[in-house]
Amino acid sequence: MNPLHENPSPFKIKISFQKVIEVLEQIADSDVDYRAAYAKGLLKEIEPFPELRDGIESYQQIEKHYNRIKYLLADLFPTALTHNEIKAVTVPFDNYIFNTTERLNKILTEAGDDFEIIIRDFDEHRFYVMNCSIILNYYYGCKIDFSSPIFYDIPNAEGIVKHYRILYNADFLEVFPTEKSVALTQEDINQLIDNYDDLDLWKEKFPPESWILKGFGIMTLYDNSVESAISNLKSNLLSNNEDSEFKKETIETIFRSIYKIADLRTGFTAFSSDGTRLKKADFEDEMHSFILTKDYEEECLNALGQCPLDTLVGEKKYFIISDVKEFLVTNPEEKELAEHLLAQNVQSCIFAPVVKDDRLLGIVELVSSEPKQLNSINANKLDLVMPFLVDTIDRYFSDMQNQIDAIIQKEYTAIHPSVYWKFREEASLHTTDKNTRDLPFKEIVFKEVYPLYGQIDIKGSSVARNESIEKDLTAQIELLLQLLRFISDNLKLPVIYQNIYELEDLEKQLKETLKADTESLIQSYVLNEIHPMLHHFETSNDKVREKIEAYFKSLDPKIMMVYDARKDFDQTLSLINKKMAFILDKKQEEAQSFFPHYYERFKTDGVEHNLYIGASIAPQLSFSPVYLSNLRLWQLQALCELENEYYHLRPSLPYDLDVTSLILVFSTPISIRFRMDEKRFDVDGTYNARYEVVKKRIDKSNIKGTNERITEKGKITIVYSQHQEEAEYRRYISLLQHKNKLGAIETFEVEDLQGVTGLKALRVEILYTQPEKSEKSYTYQDLLKELALKN
Repeated sequence: MNPLHENPSPFKIKISFQKVIEVLEQIADSDVDYRAAYAKGLLKEIEPFPELRDGIESYQQIEKHYNRIKYLLADLFPTALTHNEIKAVTVPFDNYIFNTTERLNKILTEAGDDFEIIIRDFDEHRFYVMNCSIILNYYYGCKIDFSSPIFYDIPNAEGIVKHYRILYNADFLEVFPTEKSVALTQEDINQLIDNYDDLDLWKEKFPPESWILKGFGIMTLYDNSVESAISNLKSNLLSNNEDSEFKKETIETIFRSIYKIADLRTGFTAFSSDGTRLKKADFEDEMHSFILTKDYEEECLNALGQCPLDTLVGEKKYFIISDVKEFLVTNPEEKELAEHLLAQNVQSCIFAPVVKDDRLLGIVELVSSEPKQLNSINANKLDLVMPFLVDTIDRYFSDMQNQIDAIIQKEYTAIHPSVYWKFREEASLHTTDKNTRDLPFKEIVFKEVYPLYGQIDIKGSSVARNESIEKDLTAQIELLLQLLRFISDNLKLPVIYQNIYELEDLEKQLKETLKADTESLIQSYVLNEIHPMLHHFETSNDKVREKIEAYFKSLDPKIMMVYDARKDFDQTLSLINKKMAFILDKKQEEAQSFFPHYYERFKTDGVEHNLYIGASIAPQLSFSPVYLSNLRLWQLQALCELENEYYHLRPSLPYDLDVTSLILVFSTPISIRFRMDEKRFDVDGTYNARYEVVKKRIDKSNIKGTNERITEKGKITIVYSQHQEEAEYRRYISLLQHKNKLGAIETFEVEDLQGVTGLKALRVEILYTQPEKSEKSYTYQDLLKELALKN
């Protein structure tokens, strides 16, 4: 490899000064005595070193001839301009430079010993293709424009990164083929022009070191820091790559380049949607607020003060403080803001309102720890970048709103993605067609869809809830009785004995039976009678005060009652529902890939779900009864998996609760309509209402002629009305029995419901699987952590 190239190149480099030497030879033959004498002397000096004419091929030779090269290039690098021009000798796109001017030497010295001069964003691929393009232009006469701006990013002594644009003078360069070079046809050239990304093709047509680049290039730099920084900021802000937006280091580096202030810091404070309050932005980690440091949100007047508020909000102009200490003296009414800034070592600052379509989005903050650094003069530099900041921040907030809308649609409305197209179709009529714009909105109806209903229900939840209430209330009364007996021993007040008597009576009632109003009765008595009295006794003596304080610390801080057992129960119930719903939702994503269908689920004391499938849901696809059968089998498998998930989790739960599972089979297609007033889907028509009646009453029904519920723990109940439905589900059960997921089957009739008779049911045993021995047992704490992460 050529020692003058660190990266692979189609060129073999020969640094030659032949063209300069030829000019000197012409001068030596001229009539100008002093010029001729100088040229003759210089030619005589270099005569013993033919490599200066033929070509230097190593760094060592350049170092050897350093002074001679300097003399040869004296006319191109005049001494009078060495402290002004930023110039050096190099070859295009290479990072090796020599014969540098004094100003460039100074710039590189200030950058530090560990700084390496490298062209920005210039990788090996681009380097190779650009060198090939030189050959295409200089040797083959192509007119390829590859002169995109290239830069060096060089920090100064204060650490501010300055951006220098690179200009090349190639007047002293020549290109020659070698025996390794490949002769190109026009077809080859056309192929190369259309395949910039195919590096292998470029290397095939221009093998490494198959051409000679002879001569030298002159590189001139000029300080393009402000323009380049603005361009970088624009690229950074307008990029669709979310990782590029609002990166504190990037933004601050760019602004420091623009303002040439080494300690400049950037911040941002957002306005609330109504414009009356300031709040920390969602990207606060990247651009934190200097206006708000403690509170997440504050009234505009309280956060800013009247004068800044009038300027920023009223006039929508920049608010500048060039010297915060001086501002504090001259504007004592703004003392709170000034002291707040000084506490953060802010000595000068610029606050710029971000305004889009006359709507205030936030305030961009530039601050410095040096007074006068930021002022009303350099504030005008912000005019160059504010349009990009405004567009980016507006886009960010719009994206956030879209995410919020998406969450609302997913979590709080019934517009499932499978039917969203129908709503868009109807909405578009009211936005694009002038003739329909003022007409009332039509209700959305899907006809001839097959319903599927299923549930996994938590049984015994009412009993467990009452047990938790009784435990907490009993513990509450016991704590109070111990405390009041201690107080009575110290204070001897008759009223305390009265309270002790009443609490003992409540405890007795609680042990006998828990009535519907017992919880509210005891809670009201404790909060309204006992606690005010305890607060009064806190000032009596130290022993009593310590006991009372210990009692209040043992209570739940939100409701100021013992809330241990109830909290465990509520959290257990909530987490079980979330776990079941999460698994069902994830499995639904798989089911949607079979054939799009409408899906909704509800969390009560358990999880219910409705599925509707049919041609009207996805009219662009061809519907077949096979997809209905597939969805029914999927539903049965899903309930098996939900039961197993709960079976593995159950031993670690604070409350031992049973679950039962149910499927309702309904083979007659129905219509569903989106109720505009209720914002949800419902069955459409009187006949279809029979399905809803069955669905609402079936899980509480009994086996015909008995008092036994049709649902039972450890089993899945499948309710149907037609013989072919039973035959279909027996096939599915047989498959799952083969997979050791289901066991024995029993058949029975369902008691008559109001207006509905003739229902039958299959009840099939679930074969629970044991976790693998290598697997860690799944605990209640694992569930808490898992769901916390997902939410």
